[in-house]
Amino acid sequence: MGESALIVIDMINTYTHEDADQLLPSAAATVPAIVQLIERARRAHVPVIYANDNFGEWRSHHGEIVQAALEGPHADLVRPLAPDEKSLFVIKARHSIFYETPLSYLLAQHHIDHVVLCGQVTEQCVLYSALDAHIRHLDVSIPRDAVAHIHTDLADAALRMMERNMGARVLDTAEVDFGGP
Repeated sequence: MGESALIVIDMINTYTHEDADQLLPSAAATVPAIVQLIERARRAHVPVIYANDNFGEWRSHHGEIVQAALEGPHADLVRPLAPDEKSLFVIKARHSIFYETPLSYLLAQHHIDHVVLCGQVTEQCVLYSALDAHIRHLDVSIPRDAVAHIHTDLADAALRMMERNMGARVLDTAEVDFGGP
């Protein structure tokens, strides 16, 4: 394994979408693990990349997305893991973090061949992103305690698929090794 990046998927969120009530308990449970991953990645000088939906606001940029989430009804879930000035940010429109985004180019520019995916939703955006990473010959790690779900049974199945069919390492946050201090 070469260089790694931590990718935080769709956690900059107002939680005002259709299935938010089903997602919120799981999202809240993942925040401490994601915060731990972000802190460890930053200490190890591993790029932290936020890949986030723009919620159909095509005139928005990442600062506006972050600000809306911090002013939203669930800012307490966003504030602890908000991007800092060194974080990278990719706006996505569909489920995969790679679909029509510059992420592949960004990873190549940083010589990254291993991605640690965390965020939401396990059975949707995380699953599709892991598949697209696998297709691009990237090593993938998924900390099971740092991914949120809507449906437990589908999330469990998605994690098994990522591990079995895509060769992803499904592990706990404590097992993720970024190297460094």
